[in-house]
Amino acid sequence: MFETLTKAPGDKILALMGEFAEDPRTDKIDLGVGVYKDENGKTPILNPVRKAEQRMIETETTKSYLGIAGNKGFGKSVLQLVAGDSVDHARLRIAQAPGGTGSLWVLMQLIKRARPDATLWLSDPTWPNHKPIADNAGLKTETYPYFDPTTGKVKIDELFSVLDGLGPNDVVLLHGCCHNPTGANLTNAEWDRVADSLKRTGALPLIDLAYLGFGDGLSADAYGTRKVLSSVDEALIAFSGSKNFGLYRERIGAAILLAKDPDAADIANSQMMNIIRSSYSQPPDHGAEIIRTILEDDALRAEWETELEAMRNRMISLREALVEAIRQRSNTHDFDFIAEHRGMFSLLGLPAEAVDHAKVENGVYMIGDSRINVAGIPENRVDALADALVAAAR
Repeated sequence: MFETLTKAPGDKILALMGEFAEDPRTDKIDLGVGVYKDENGKTPILNPVRKAEQRMIETETTKSYLGIAGNKGFGKSVLQLVAGDSVDHARLRIAQAPGGTGSLWVLMQLIKRARPDATLWLSDPTWPNHKPIADNAGLKTETYPYFDPTTGKVKIDELFSVLDGLGPNDVVLLHGCCHNPTGANLTNAEWDRVADSLKRTGALPLIDLAYLGFGDGLSADAYGTRKVLSSVDEALIAFSGSKNFGLYRERIGAAILLAKDPDAADIANSQMMNIIRSSYSQPPDHGAEIIRTILEDDALRAEWETELEAMRNRMISLREALVEAIRQRSNTHDFDFIAEHRGMFSLLGLPAEAVDHAKVENGVYMIGDSRINVAGIPENRVDALADALVAAAR
């Protein structure tokens, strides 16, 4: 049977990780892998996470199945975290899923069932895994303009030239905050325009909310999602707890749907439950119970928000320090957009040969499209990184 197969293409990020590991240089810098790193280059376990896990060990009484929808307390807490009071929660349904990726998979399968000939619109560029998930779900995909690499800003006029022309058979995948891979985000006023456009055209929003709290704060980062929810009859959201809770290996996410009324929500939710049951059947509990424990406990939640703010502020400080170092070396403002971007990533707009130059000559590893993980910048290597980027850009 297997003789009919050909080798699948390798993952470029995993390949880059392998190259970095084999590089013997001690001054190399890893800006490729998309995980948060602290000042010691480690992905930390947050203190409230440790406390929640200890509480679980002491109080857990069973390892029985959760049920298809997962941890109900987790679901209730995450709905409040994401939606707030923007919409009647009777119109919302949530299912725990294995990470943000699993959430996207469930929701794209649901789209295929609901509207088999729908077209999914992806930003140009977008997270590399969006299209493969859509392809596996059998969805048609198109792209809408998003990022201008020459300015480091959103192509807002070009974006709306496409968005305003869509219709009820279209699904628009939007990055709720901290756009991956660019770091360039919509303003609140632009989110207002997006919500108005979706309401007018009837296109369905699918919001990828993977970095809530990593941009400008929990409430600020939720603005776009909540504005859309308050404006449309139907919406889908893929939530991830990997980044803001530091739970990468726990694979904890949630698939959320909004319907026009509770009855319609029940029908759509029944299909979502059927999709889950016929695939991974039921989700694991560990990561969900950690998040539930934190969000339902005032002291743990306050501690989590404090640590989340520290991570966010550290990334902003690294952005500002890198921009200042580049200005001093280049005597230009060509990379000032890095300080304006938010989240873990910025897309530098460098050609492939410049990316390769930085790797070969200076041991600076970034994704081939010149996306960098700002959280991967060591504080004591900002000047060296600036030197490498300026040299590569010449």
